[in-house]
Amino acid sequence: MADAGGLPLVAVAGPTGSGKSDLALLLAETFDGEIVNCDSLQVYRYFDIGTAKLPLAERRGIPHHLIDILNPDELFTAGEFARVARQSIAEISARGRLPILAGGTGFYLRALIDGLFAGPERDQPLRDRLGAREARRAGSLHRLLARFDAATAKRIHPNDVPKVTRALEVCLLTRNRVSELFETGRDALTGYRTLKLGLFPDRELLNPRLDARCEWMFAHGLVEEVRQILSLGYAPECKPFESHGYRQAMQLINGELNAREAVFYAQRNTRQYAKRQITWFRREPGLVWLKGFSDAPAIREETLTRVAEFLRAG
Repeated sequence: MADAGGLPLVAVAGPTGSGKSDLALLLAETFDGEIVNCDSLQVYRYFDIGTAKLPLAERRGIPHHLIDILNPDELFTAGEFARVARQSIAEISARGRLPILAGGTGFYLRALIDGLFAGPERDQPLRDRLGAREARRAGSLHRLLARFDAATAKRIHPNDVPKVTRALEVCLLTRNRVSELFETGRDALTGYRTLKLGLFPDRELLNPRLDARCEWMFAHGLVEEVRQILSLGYAPECKPFESHGYRQAMQLINGELNAREAVFYAQRNTRQYAKRQITWFRREPGLVWLKGFSDAPAIREETLTRVAEFLRAG
């Protein structure tokens, strides 16, 4: 956990489409803040439309950090995010401004604030064997993880093969459960007190917005964006292409889906992703729930009041 005392840090979390970027901008304008991206896709250059990356012209002159810092073929772990994000936060605080985290990647937020255990280095031959097993029988790695570490398996979606693979790798190399290792030896953030705000709109209202946004992305250049990234020489296997929207755009380009099907599956996958995000953040300790979208006047007023009280309490 972050220090009870110390410098202030505000985090704005929640599912995709809930208005995190908008709320972070409001807080930055009101409380002299700078925004630190906490989204695992917005760190990549060229992936703009499908990540709902805020255009530079719409950032209102407010500094944004950890956006467009990687090429599409570069790997970026939660541990690496925690390291560079902590550096950015420290620099913002040193300027006398308020660091505001904004994004929906819950594991990044947890890695930054609570820290990660010092796990073993990657074992590529082991990963290759695990990958071959999964290729033969889809879902077999998650079932295997459930046998070794049921608690960790429950926290990871069966389709999230990279996380399942890493968890199995740790189990096999350390001969310990990840759930047990995670509770020991973590490098938690120190010197800060953190206010974690979570936007939680009703899913019956959120889903239509997500559907409309997916449709808008395809109508406003998502497929062309994917073609452009590929033309720069980046392989279709680059990790950002695995995300919802981009995967379907790639399938459309390859002739595996037609335009209507691509939008349909992007919408479905985005709704499922938002559901997983909500499930994750419901388990986030100390998260203050804001039950609505960021554009609701009552939500904006409540947020400003809570942050003002948080800053005064310091």
